[in-house]
Amino acid sequence: MNFALTTHAQEQLAKRKLPLFLLLTVIEHPQQEFEEDGVKVYQSQFNYNGKTQLFRVFVNDSVDPMLVITIYVTSKIDKY
Repeated sequence: MNFALTTHAQEQLAKRKLPLFLLLTVIEHPQQEFEEDGVKVYQSQFNYNGKTQLFRVFVNDSVDPMLVITIYVTSKIDKY
């Protein structure tokens, strides 16, 4: 899949020490995919840092290549 990362997304990967393979896995094989506030959201659960976490990737898929806007991990899975 062809995509680019915004500066913000690159900063979030580095700041949160998130491995790039998790980003690729979520984009290519998300457990859930939906639209939120006009942005596509891909998300999947992983055992990360010793606990189950939800990895969320927000993308603009109306451009080519699609643009990863932000990325984050949360333990508040039931919220999403």
